[in-house]
Amino acid sequence: MDNPRKRLCQRDGESEEETDQLYFNGYASIEVHEEMLMDTVRTMTYRDAILKNQDLFKDKIVADIGAGTVYAVEASDMAIQTRLEIVLPEKVDIIVSEWMGYCLLYESMLKSVIHARDSWLKPEGYLFPSTATLHIAPFVDEEYEDRLGLWEDMSSRYKVAMKSMIPFAKKCISANVELKQLMMEDIVASPLQVCRLNIHKVTPRDIEDIAQNFEFKCYGWNRVHGFTLWFDVEFPGNIVLSTSPFKESFHWSQVVLYLDEPFRTVQDTLIRGSIRLQKGKQPRDLAIQLKYSVDNSAEKEQLYDTGYWTTGVSSVTSPER
Repeated sequence: MDNPRKRLCQRDGESEEETDQLYFNGYASIEVHEEMLMDTVRTMTYRDAILKNQDLFKDKIVADIGAGTVYAVEASDMAIQTRLEIVLPEKVDIIVSEWMGYCLLYESMLKSVIHARDSWLKPEGYLFPSTATLHIAPFVDEEYEDRLGLWEDMSSRYKVAMKSMIPFAKKCISANVELKQLMMEDIVASPLQVCRLNIHKVTPRDIEDIAQNFEFKCYGWNRVHGFTLWFDVEFPGNIVLSTSPFKESFHWSQVVLYLDEPFRTVQDTLIRGSIRLQKGKQPRDLAIQLKYSVDNSAEKEQLYDTGYWTTGVSSVTSPER
């Protein structure tokens, strides 16, 4: 099946409406819901956020954006199962939604929540979650070296010299955005915030262009392969769902941005730069611009388009699109 959670870019000859329809219909597939429900940490965090705030929910009107309870607002064919309601007969006290995509903003589901908030939520109403924070940090990846080492191994394995493919392999890897489950030891500097969103106040314009400078001081001797992004969301009652590599794993994993040329660091090596996330070529994509310099070196720039995802070596694709 062509899973729109992995492929949201618009194909040649495909209209924006067709792209949206493919996206929403993807959630009519049982496989997508199995993946999310099998994410126990994610599901139990939402459960705990509701149960630990039961006084807020008692005798209240709740809109569940993207699922099927009370007033369920669902754009996919799953609406057949959940009684789609676009016009609500009354304002609601609480909006619950699991809108977060990879890299927090990929999929643009937050705009649906903003629309529901402005249309249906009472002035004193609650949002679950109520805040969202995106983080960035440099990382190391030993598997990266193994992926490149594959081309050197061809000589001993098949008696064919393919070492000349290594530069092209590097280009392919760094051309894509990848999903990867990192470990805490892979993070080589203290994480920094890219943005923090108050879901009660955020507007569609606020999330169309997010930019943040950064300065990292590295730990010890390492070889930095790129930068990783992850998010936290917070619910009323100080309940936090975090996709950090320092926490339990989620189906979201972390987003990794590989560099064209990894670089060596020593204790207190300074990495300065900026990251910018903008609306991509298609409505549900993100265009990511990364600029960085190491100590006193010249600044480098890389561009990433989240219309193209990979999830490991078996999915590496050519950068010639």
